[in-house]
Amino acid sequence: MLVAVRQSSGEERWKAEAERLAVEVERLTAQEALDRAEIADLKGMVAALSERVATLAKLLFAKKTEKQKKKGPDPGDGDEGPDSSLPTDDTKRRRGQKPGSKGHGRRDYSDLETEEHVHDVPPDVRVCPKCGTYYERFGEETSEQIDWRVRIVRIVHRRPTYRRKCHCPVPGVLVATVPPKPIPKGLFTALFLARLLVEKYVLGRPLERIVTALGADGLDVAKGSLVGTLKALCALLAPLDQAIRARNASAGHLHVDETSWRVFEAVAGKANNRWWLWTFVGPDTVVFLFDPTRSTKVVADHLGIDVGASSLAEERHLLISSDFYTVYQSLAGIDGVDPLWCWAHIRRYFIRASDAHKDLKAWANAWLERISALYVAHRALRVSEAGSAEHVQAEDDFAAALVTIDTARHVEMADASLHPAASKVLATLDHEWEGLARHESFPELDLDNNAAERALRNPVVVRKNCYGSGSAWAAALAARVWTITATAERAGWKPLTYLCAYLDACAGNGGRPLAGKALDRFLPWTAKGADHERFKAPPAGPAP
Repeated sequence: MLVAVRQSSGEERWKAEAERLAVEVERLTAQEALDRAEIADLKGMVAALSERVATLAKLLFAKKTEKQKKKGPDPGDGDEGPDSSLPTDDTKRRRGQKPGSKGHGRRDYSDLETEEHVHDVPPDVRVCPKCGTYYERFGEETSEQIDWRVRIVRIVHRRPTYRRKCHCPVPGVLVATVPPKPIPKGLFTALFLARLLVEKYVLGRPLERIVTALGADGLDVAKGSLVGTLKALCALLAPLDQAIRARNASAGHLHVDETSWRVFEAVAGKANNRWWLWTFVGPDTVVFLFDPTRSTKVVADHLGIDVGASSLAEERHLLISSDFYTVYQSLAGIDGVDPLWCWAHIRRYFIRASDAHKDLKAWANAWLERISALYVAHRALRVSEAGSAEHVQAEDDFAAALVTIDTARHVEMADASLHPAASKVLATLDHEWEGLARHESFPELDLDNNAAERALRNPVVVRKNCYGSGSAWAAALAARVWTITATAERAGWKPLTYLCAYLDACAGNGGRPLAGKALDRFLPWTAKGADHERFKAPPAGPAP
């Protein structure tokens, strides 16, 4: 009896232990599943961060160009040969004049102001030391040098006064009118003001360095005086800026881009000083504007688009070349706004995937070759005459390049074994395909948004030198000057000459901004031929 009780007690104990172990196995199994999922998430995060580190490292340390040199096979690439889509070091053209070419010879500087210095042999040396006969002159040898002189000139305007000696009812005192000035009672000439704007906003020199440079040339001026001068110039440039913005907003095609900018002024409702500089590049205008936000409203307000509407105003059609930022995606949803997505941007996705994952190098190079063929065909299409055999062949090549890319993306996306990073790039290509392929309907337009990126290059240099703007009005002035000078450069005009002429005209207008026909002379699309030539020449000095 006692043995049976002990057996029953042992069985129950082992059964309970078995149940406990079964529960523990279930718990551990569930925990293992959770751990595996967490490990997979962490691996994905590590891969994403590694890709980002590789991308940022290349942006920071690599050469700032998309041109790549031909490289031989990497030691770890096995039997893979060098990428045939990239130029080899042996075939790459060296910098400078090409061997065997005619060249342009020495430049002609005879148009510059010239001083002649005669270096003659002393008279006592021009006598024969043996017989005393004088040497006979039969010619001369000449050489040239270019001097760089900066002159700070003080201009004194004297106006003699005359008083009446008779008793006739005429004015009692005569004096010449006050010489016109861009800024009434201002100290500086139009040329000085134009040079100040060019130095700060076109050449990117901070105001502190300009003050130092002026001091080195003999002018001791306070920084505050220049700041006050810039504030006054902001109002003078306003009509010119507004006219350029209005024409830019009515263009049928624009390149659009944006970059960050610091404005060190507190703004209600904004937690930091990070603003955004936007650029809009049209056929004959370039516009810059600052805004505290990076929202769709900035672009819509400039272009006069109602974001809430489903379509543009009647008979209006707008093409926007840009990257894939959500602002431009939202505008593309409006009927009448068609995006032309940037092929250079999608190309960078393939390069970044290859940089982050070395095993994708061959795959990325194949895609770069396809995109390169598209660019070659597009370039041939633009330079050939419409209707010519070359133009027809280029059209066929461009269409074939697009078909090749379209076919490759569908084939590779159907491959379940494709690398996740490659799948991610192809998903972006697939999502943006309609806007990328739309370039076939507009072969006269660029395949990329490099025009907007180039327009932002000068402001980015200024940002590097100045760190941003100290106030909102300073940012507004910077955008205004960049808008005016970039539009002038697009017309082939010299910004210094152009600004000097405009400020001279404001001086003749009593120190007030121009309007009407007087303003039309300074707009590239309404200026006469004589003004076009005048604005291409170096600036003239102040009138006596």
